[in-house]
Amino acid sequence: MDSHVPSTAPATEPTALHALKPGDRDAVRAFLRQRWNSATILLDGRAIDAAALPGFLARDAGGIAALITLLDESEHCEIVTLDAVRPYAGLGTALIERAAQRARALGLRRLLTRTTNDNLDALRFYQRRGFRLHRLVPGAIDLEREADPTIALIGRHGIPLRDEISLIRGLD
Repeated sequence: MDSHVPSTAPATEPTALHALKPGDRDAVRAFLRQRWNSATILLDGRAIDAAALPGFLARDAGGIAALITLLDESEHCEIVTLDAVRPYAGLGTALIERAAQRARALGLRRLLTRTTNDNLDALRFYQRRGFRLHRLVPGAIDLEREADPTIALIGRHGIPLRDEISLIRGLD
């Protein structure tokens, strides 16, 4: 899942990426609320508090410049959120590589991510970084909308928002 909201933040250089610490949680929660409308992400019918997950972030003078949150499963690490305030600055790629290093260190074999059928930017972004299409879940967003009616009917580029697409990257 990937958010691409244009930024009005100052173009200052971000600090080095670092692992999320307990002191980052309030800022992460506020960032997710601002950028994703909630810190709660629905995955396969489960409500996940993304602000409580492990991950990495970069800060700049305006606050969080980029964030990735991760959910460890039995054989893979799932990217729950990935968001860079200024797209095309390389921070999203750096966060994915940091997540891959972490997953390898934990003995996990794959990175998994999900996006929606309308998010053509995310599909391009992930595939260019070694992810392959893994699974299509037709109607997944329609089902999530039943639990959260605030989910839009029409997504990016005027495309009806209906389906979920999973992408996977091996870590061998």
